Amino acid sequence: MRRSLPPSMAPTTLLRPARRPLSLALRVTLLFGIAAAIVFPVFGWIIDRSINNHFNDEDSAELRIITTAVHQALSTPRSEGPPATLQRRLNGILSRYHGASLFITAQDGQPIFASAGTGLDLAKLIRDPIAASPGNPIQQWRDTGHTYRVLIQRPDPNDRRAYTVVAAILIDHHIQFLEGFRQTLAIMTASAITLMSLLGWIAVRWGHAPLHHIVTKIRKISANELNTRIAPQTIPVELADLAMSFNEMLGRMEEAFVRLSNFSADLAHELRTPVTNLLTQTQVALSQPRSPNEYREILYSNMEEFERMSQMIGDMLFLAQADNGLYMLNAVTVDLGKEVQSLFEYYEVWADERHVTLALQGAATVSGDRLMLRRALSNLLSNAIRHTPTGQTVRVTLESSTRDGVGIIVENPGAPIPTEHLPRLFDRFYRVDPSRQRGGEGTGLGLAIVKSIVDVHGGRIEVKSTDDYTTFRITLPG
Repeated sequence: MRRSLPPSMAPTTLLRPARRPLSLALRVTLLFGIAAAIVFPVFGWIIDRSINNHFNDEDSAELRIITTAVHQALSTPRSEGPPATLQRRLNGILSRYHGASLFITAQDGQPIFASAGTGLDLAKLIRDPIAASPGNPIQQWRDTGHTYRVLIQRPDPNDRRAYTVVAAILIDHHIQFLEGFRQTLAIMTASAITLMSLLGWIAVRWGHAPLHHIVTKIRKISANELNTRIAPQTIPVELADLAMSFNEMLGRMEEAFVRLSNFSADLAHELRTPVTNLLTQTQVALSQPRSPNEYREILYSNMEEFERMSQMIGDMLFLAQADNGLYMLNAVTVDLGKEVQSLFEYYEVWADERHVTLALQGAATVSGDRLMLRRALSNLLSNAIRHTPTGQTVRVTLESSTRDGVGIIVENPGAPIPTEHLPRLFDRFYRVDPSRQRGGEGTGLGLAIVKSIVDVHGGRIEVKSTDDYTTFRITLPG
């Protein structure tokens, strides 16, 4: 039976580190180099072909001029004179062209004329079946260490007076020019590719200067310098969106950092009060001997402070779970009218003490977490009762047929909330003024918890305040 190894001895798989992508500078430099390596050789090949074709056309035209002059010389009556006269005329034609050679035969194959002093045997070119093929009258031929351009003109088989004319011109100077030109072109192409790659690298480095400027700005950012911004007008237009997005991100970070700093200070302040009360009461209790009843009263007082701290810690834990998506919804069908009536019964005694009336209009059901929705409604209702003047009514309205979903409206009369405070009313520990604590149980977290519950359910909450009423409206998906 095979035994498994203990975890400490089990083989481990070595993960290869991911290969780092090539830098942008290297990528663009390679792109410049590859483009240059394609473009410049193509241009060089086109130029080489153009020069070579030019030489071919020039040589072909010269050969045709020579053969035309030869045929004219052979067709005149004077060509029937002494052979020496014909040879002088043909040599005179050749003397006008550098490196020209000529070989002429009659139709029966008898030689009539052959250039002297060139060392070139054009007769064997006629005997070569490949070179003498009728489909290739002009061709390049190499013999005796030299290169020639050759034109072969064969006679009409029905014309007994026709001749076979083979004309050749020396093209060594063309070949030497092309070889030198190709070497120079190769050096220039290689130099151009290298220069283009270098210029591409320099252009990339210069083009990345704004990015380096942004990176330098980013490196200077710290918790104390979140107000740093990049002016979009000082960088290329292609990076303007990046700069604006970066500025917006910094703005959000600065706002969140300020809220976090304020939240930490508020949290410390809120916890310091009960801790101070506990410490003071304990010191007073220990300052002198007391009766059991007096100790009991002190313990009851301490228990109230502990309950307040426990509730604050529980609220903070709930908000942390909701913000990080860790709170699991127990979604069921919730009868909102039934939940509101239950909360009315719970707050009835407190409302009667304040001479505040509670009223419900409408009915609606929604899919959600019943305990969370009940907590949100409880916070809004207690907040409304707290700030409703004596003899007035807190009104809860349920709407089940709205365009966006189910609506919950909690409305109470009272002093208006200044407009500048409305956007921050759902911030944690935020209060309009020290004497006015809007939130559940006076901790400054009630409305923040309401917003988190609504966000978790995919809804939204809005608040409006006029001279007559303050209205909270919750919209939940239907």
